[in-house]
Amino acid sequence: MAGHIQDRWFKTETDATGKTCRVKTNRHGCGMRYRARYVGPDGTEKSKSFRDGQKRLADKWLAQIEADMSRGQYMDPAAARTTFKQYAERWIAAQSTDVATRTTAETRLRLHAFPYIGSRPLASFRPSHIRTWLRQLEDAGLASSYRRSIFANISAVLTAAVDDGLIPRNPCRASSVTAPKPSGERVTPWTAEQTFAVREALPARYRAMVDLGAGCGLRQGEIFGLPLAAVGFLTGWLHVGLQIKVVKGKAYFGLPKGDKERDVPLPEQVGQALALHVKQHPPVDITLPWMRPDGPLITKRLIFSGPQGNHVYRSNFNINPWKPALAGAGLIQQPEDGGPLPSAREHGMHALRHFYASVLLDAGENIRALSNYLGHTDPGFTLRVYTHLMPSSESRTRKAIDGLYQATSEGEGSTATAQAA
Repeated sequence: MAGHIQDRWFKTETDATGKTCRVKTNRHGCGMRYRARYVGPDGTEKSKSFRDGQKRLADKWLAQIEADMSRGQYMDPAAARTTFKQYAERWIAAQSTDVATRTTAETRLRLHAFPYIGSRPLASFRPSHIRTWLRQLEDAGLASSYRRSIFANISAVLTAAVDDGLIPRNPCRASSVTAPKPSGERVTPWTAEQTFAVREALPARYRAMVDLGAGCGLRQGEIFGLPLAAVGFLTGWLHVGLQIKVVKGKAYFGLPKGDKERDVPLPEQVGQALALHVKQHPPVDITLPWMRPDGPLITKRLIFSGPQGNHVYRSNFNINPWKPALAGAGLIQQPEDGGPLPSAREHGMHALRHFYASVLLDAGENIRALSNYLGHTDPGFTLRVYTHLMPSSESRTRKAIDGLYQATSEGEGSTATAQAA
């Protein structure tokens, strides 16, 4: 037995003759009678009280505790009463990922998990609760891809709870729970005309950003944080090892996404555009924290800067001048009432990377090389995103089959001619 049962209504005493007898305690008839006690794996005593007449239940409870310990399935009853929100907040604080990733996870949980399942004790979770929560997210109108990201965060929290021995299994991984599917929307890259129209619609100090995005595949933060020393005008290579990140309105220097530095080919035309930009808009020394908003300060000589001589602010840039440039290129419509320009997530600066990928694939570049240039950690991800932009596979299929039929037809024609002769 993992512990013992204490009867708090009676106690055993020894009289003057040495005999033992049971006598009533001062708690007799008041409160819970039986107290089941055991020592947990962590060395601390645990207990649970039962009413009068429930000794059999107390014995059964202790027997179950002993069985769970022997099978390695023991769950601390007190810890299992921890709510999802309490545990998730501790989980976020303990993450060793960069501050931007932690902030993103915290935002998703705070907005889309805590209001629905935050107050539920961990031990009470069932797959049905996850299914209901997923339906609530869907009814809220969230995009499938975003719901998938939120689901991944919640599943990670519950997996950690399993590892910590708070719950026996992760309800997100039950066979009856279906994770939100990827959006399935295919990337539709801009045409060359649209790309250069956006470039021309931007102020002169920002036009070379389009060259870096469409000609080298850089992300927005990598363009904003590109130092002059990273551009190999003579070598024909560009080193991507820095970006500007923003967390809760505070900017800082950090490594590229996934901490993955890379080198990408610098096309001659892009190099010339950058050289002209540097001549017309000299680089500026920018000092920001390193790796986190409160990190040590470092200074980089950046190619791009704002009108006031500071770094380019993402939120300001996206509103103006980027949106007006999209309108100037005809990618979004200017409201007739003169109101604010509409949102256009599909036409963010990431569209320049899609254009870059489409050009390279059309030229016959292989997926692995493209994945390296884009800074993806998995070539399989690159393939899944851009496989539909590989028209050469269809043309090769048609050409191979047509060639086979043509050769067979010609062979049969030769045989028939010989027989006629």
